[in-house]
Amino acid sequence: MKEVSMNSLRIIISGGGTGGHIYPAIAIAKALQQQDSNTEILFVGAEGRMEMQKVPEAGYKIIGLPITGIQRKLTWKNLLFPFKLWLSIQKAKSILKSFKPQVVVGVGGFASGPLLYAATQRGIPALIQEQNGYAGLANKWLAGKVQVICVAYEHMEKYFPFEKIVFTGNPVRKDIVNIGHRRNEALSYYQLDENRPVMLVIGGSLGAQTINQSLLSKLGLFTEKGIQLIWQTGKIYIKDIKKQLANIDQSDIRVCAFIEEMSLAYAAADVVISRAGALSIAELCLVQKPAILVPSPNVAEDHQTKNAMALVSADAALLVKDEMAVDQLAGMALGLVMDATKKLELIRNIGKMAKPNAADDIASEVMKLAS
Repeated sequence: MKEVSMNSLRIIISGGGTGGHIYPAIAIAKALQQQDSNTEILFVGAEGRMEMQKVPEAGYKIIGLPITGIQRKLTWKNLLFPFKLWLSIQKAKSILKSFKPQVVVGVGGFASGPLLYAATQRGIPALIQEQNGYAGLANKWLAGKVQVICVAYEHMEKYFPFEKIVFTGNPVRKDIVNIGHRRNEALSYYQLDENRPVMLVIGGSLGAQTINQSLLSKLGLFTEKGIQLIWQTGKIYIKDIKKQLANIDQSDIRVCAFIEEMSLAYAAADVVISRAGALSIAELCLVQKPAILVPSPNVAEDHQTKNAMALVSADAALLVKDEMAVDQLAGMALGLVMDATKKLELIRNIGKMAKPNAADDIASEVMKLAS
């Protein structure tokens, strides 16, 4: 690592694994540098994970730890976990000694735990950014060691010391703020008809097989009603879906593995079908779109259902369970598209839950710790 300046503010941001961890982390980094342009930021991620590509693309340096997660099924790979954890903590200590940060920030994901643990052992101020409505084991364990815990949902004192909690919301990308005026641009970009409804389907950064199957099985219903689709399948599903669509009229379907221009996708959409990851929900609140949430069952402690219920209980979104999606999702989506009153209710209520200044608020908490 190059020699760092002792005159600048130095922050390490650790974590990753999915877009739901990475993009908020990058948003925090940008907010920190907006508050102090001399801030030096180093990311610490997990080797072989998504952050090792996405963070450098955003213009930041990242170092990988050999940490991996514990597999839920019985496998010999779990026998390696203690060794990889020990190695990761040792490497984290080396990174801390070299970079000399004033504050470390953990955003969740494999690398967050070892780095925060090593930092708190050295007395370095630390902040956790908990994105979900349910706290993971690592964050609950570290809660007693860090100084500040920024949360996105109320009632998180069930998991964390009340006096450490700051209710900031989840950071989102700046380009989705105030997208209402971009609808015509979005429809032109996707070559869609302005006189017919548009449904945006997003399964998270990796895609959602259940949502994809639910659409495929009822695709004819959407075509009959003249509904246009912007459909993000995930890269591991795109080839199979394109194969299944080969003999179908795709004039009203825009299918892609990953959506780069999310601001335009949101701007075009009348209704959104989405997983219930923390980042997706934060963005839906900000763009104020009527949404049907299909929580993933393949996440720790079923936290996506808890995320979704925070909106559903406030009449701010609809929910379909993953195991019921193939039978129920298409019908619910068609009903919502045609129900102007329900859409307005969801728009009004989801907008109340938006936290547009989350990244700036978290950055301010980091600055307080640094000073």
